[in-house]
Amino acid sequence: MSKIPRELLYTREHEWVRIEEEVVTVGITDYAQETLGDVTYVELPELGEAVTQDDEAGAVESCKAAASVYAPVSGTILEVNEALEEEPGRINEDPYGDGWIYKIELSEADELEELLNPRQYAGLISSQTED
Repeated sequence: MSKIPRELLYTREHEWVRIEEEVVTVGITDYAQETLGDVTYVELPELGEAVTQDDEAGAVESCKAAASVYAPVSGTILEVNEALEEEPGRINEDPYGDGWIYKIELSEADELEELLNPRQYAGLISSQTED
């Protein structure tokens, strides 16, 4: 069973979201990294780039597949996890910690209401594993 920390919010595309005032940290979930397998490459967004909710903001590749990473909220890219360029496997080792991908300065706080709580996300992944 994949880990689903209770303090985070989630997207239907398997990103996790940590909110600290106006800054939103984004990564891919434990379920997503398990599904992808060993991550071999991470495409990071550009610093200062403006993103709109649901826009593609990067990508993660593994030996099995490639997956887009979407912006869970609108805002400006404040920081990227440059360590992933040298060590993309951090996403597999610690998806909710050292494996974070980027941070956004939140511009539309009401978009947070569209994200899934941990219970809703658990329901989403259990329905996907039943298929």
